[in-house]
Amino acid sequence: MPVVPVMAIAAGACVATLAGGALALRLRDRLHLILGFSAGAMVALAFFDLLPEAIRIGARELSPATVLAIAAVGFFAYTILDRAILLHVHGNGETAHGAPDHRQWIGAASLSAHSVMDGFAIAVGFRAAPAIGIVVAAAVLAHDFSDGVNTVNLVLVNKGAPRLALRWLLTDAIAPVIGAVLGLFVALPEGATAPLLGCFAGLFLYIGASDLLPESFHAHPRALTTVMTLLGAGVLYLVVRLAG
Repeated sequence: MPVVPVMAIAAGACVATLAGGALALRLRDRLHLILGFSAGAMVALAFFDLLPEAIRIGARELSPATVLAIAAVGFFAYTILDRAILLHVHGNGETAHGAPDHRQWIGAASLSAHSVMDGFAIAVGFRAAPAIGIVVAAAVLAHDFSDGVNTVNLVLVNKGAPRLALRWLLTDAIAPVIGAVLGLFVALPEGATAPLLGCFAGLFLYIGASDLLPESFHAHPRALTTVMTLLGAGVLYLVVRLAG
């Protein structure tokens, strides 16, 4: 069981979240570039690694069309969860519904839930194969950096105190470690790896294309943001190729 690499990367995700939150307090006008890079990395991870690997692993039991259907279920299930339960937070700090006084903790808690899933994805990836784990980890680290950014911005934009933003940032930072522990010690049924990878591909497509990418263009629709998105996708493609 790959405990050491999984926990080391989960700790790295914790540090990345803290670094993103610290940067959010200092360089708020440049964060669209970071979010653009993260969006490209997340989408590239789904297209270049998770989906092909799910199709390869599940070749005996699942057709490629079935794997793609599972990815679509993951995408739309996360859409429902994000909008109907976790109260998706937009760039201006408004939620789809819910009292204004609750925006800080509801939005920050939703981002922490995302981070738990990130840690779980790292563990599942390494249990499937080290190469998969490395690629998943690369995208998760980029995503958790932006999660730290978003957590701090969410609290501050809703007039929360910096001390409250720091508390939520610490909560979000420890979340991937919790998710990694769950992923290491929750036994997966035989044949579950391919469907899980397909489902994660759908989740990452949603986060990248429907969340991070629009957020990166919300206040700064510039050509450089697009360049950063393409750079993020290119870097992940190279990581996948090098990982074999």
